[in-house]
Order: sequence, then structure tokens, then C-alpha cells
Amino acid sequence: MGRFIIRRLIWTVFIVLLVSVLTFLIFFVLPSGDPALRFAGKQPTAELIAQARANLGLDKSLPEQYWLFLKHLVTGDEYGWPGLGYSFHTRDAVLPELINRARVTGSIIIGGAALWMLIGVPVGVISALKRRTIWDRGLMGVCLFFVSAPVFWLALLSLLIFWKKLHWLPGTGYVAFAESPGQWFAHLILPWCVLALLYAAIYARIVRANMIDVVSEDYIRTAYAKGLSPRRVVMHHELKPALAPVVALFATDLGALVGGTIVTETVFNMQGLGNWLLIAANNNDLPVTMAVTIVVAAAVSLLTLVADVLLAAIDPRVRLQ
Repeated sequence: MGRFIIRRLIWTVFIVLLVSVLTFLIFFVLPSGDPALRFAGKQPTAELIAQARANLGLDKSLPEQYWLFLKHLVTGDEYGWPGLGYSFHTRDAVLPELINRARVTGSIIIGGAALWMLIGVPVGVISALKRRTIWDRGLMGVCLFFVSAPVFWLALLSLLIFWKKLHWLPGTGYVAFAESPGQWFAHLILPWCVLALLYAAIYARIVRANMIDVVSEDYIRTAYAKGLSPRRVVMHHELKPALAPVVALFATDLGALVGGTIVTETVFNMQGLGNWLLIAANNNDLPVTMAVTIVVAAAVSLLTLVADVLLAAIDPRVRLQ
């Protein structure tokens, strides 16, 4: 187990480096404009543009620029460790803003993930146990609706109903937990529900399909033949193997959502990592783009590792070595 984890951590470092190299190259290969023009004044001259490029470090060759980025990332810079520089767009340090926005995105993802698991797994189990009944058809019909509904449409619809019409919840924005736990919770309910309804529908369908497959296995018939109660068979013999693929999918989805909450954060006006990445892409902001990309790549790789370890713990048929 230890050797497997060490190998995967080394592989994670390699993946992060590869993603950073590709992001770096894409930034300079695509015709997205010169970031130095933003620092050269309203009437930029060739001298002012050259000076701005020198201040941003864009006058160096691509290998030199990437080497300096890696050096600061490992050793830190004047803004702290890891060294991520400052934003080309706002001229503010990237690291403090990254930490602040990561709190927003983390709040959305953790709450939404907990909610979609609490909804999706029971719905899938009930649908599998009540297969081909009105319960099964009704629940799967609702799941199909939420799987098909666009995220931005669900977000706008929830704002229209619960904020504009009923006035039950606050609208957009984010309140830090330290400022007001109640307002923090109230502002996050709608984003949580929007994410949870989509993913809960997906997970319910997966759990249902897995449980139906497990029911036909020989060891399930053996468990019933030994006189075990239906509840014990479901909880200890059907649910555990049915949840094994869900665990792997759950960890991967969590990592992907670190940079995939752009629509949710934009609609609800929450200044998280997804919204920040969209702004950085529109403004050719390389330091911010690199910072968010590295966080997303590291999160996906590490959570995939966690999923593999948990999968081996849940299902004894899986071996990591």
C-alpha cells in the first residue's frame, strides 16, 4: 500500500508539471493579445510596451519564463509559498486571492457533494428495491429530468422562485462563515441544491444499475438461503459492492468540480476559483490561469488516489499491488 501511494504521488507531480507546461504553451501560442498592453498606458509606445514586458518578465524566452515559474513555485517569492506571482490584470498577489477564492469554491463543493450523496444513494437503493413499480418509474423519471436540465437553467429557476417570488432565501453573493454562519448557510443553499440535483440524479441511476447487477450474483442467493434477513442482505451484501464504483466516481467528480463550478459561481455571483479562471482567461492573465490550473490538476490527481485506496478498502476483490 505504501509503495503504491508513493508511486501515485510521484505520478501526481508529473501530471501537474505536464498540465502546467501545456497551459504555459497554450497561453503564448494562441493569438490572445499581449498582456503588456494593459500596463503600457492609454497611448502605448514601443518603448512603454517593451518596458512593461520587461517588468512582467515577458521579454525572456519561453524556457526561461517557465523555469522562473517553477523556481518560484518551489522556493516561494515575495508573496509567500508557493510562489505564484501577481495578477497581470489586478496587479495583486495571486496566493492570498487564491486562498480566499478556494474557501468559496470549497464551501460550494463540499456542501453540494454531501447533499447529492445523501439524496442520490437512497434514491438509487429505493428504485432498485422497488424495480418496475410506480416508485421506480417515478424516481427515475425525476432523475432523467434533472440529468437533462442545464445547470444554468436550474440556477436561474431557483433564483426566480426562492429569491424573487417567494423571498425565502437571499439572492446572489457570498458571506464568509466567520462573519455570519447563518448568512453563510442561507447564501449557499441554492448553489448546493443546483449541484446536488444534477449529480444526485446521476448517482441514483448508477446505484440502481449496480444494485440490480449485484442481485443476480450467486452470493446474494446464498445469503438468502442461509436465512439472513432482507435488510441485512441489502445493507451488507448488496449495497457495499454497488457503492464501490460510486466511490471512485465521487472522488473524481470532487476534483473536477474545483474548476468546474464556473456556471454556478457566475449565476450566483460567488467569487470562487471557477469564476476567477473565467475572468483570467478573458484578460490573458497567465499567473492566475496557472495557479487555478495547478490546483485543479493536483486536486483531481490526489482525489483519484484517495478513490483507489477507498475502493480497495470497500471491495476486497480490488488489489492495489
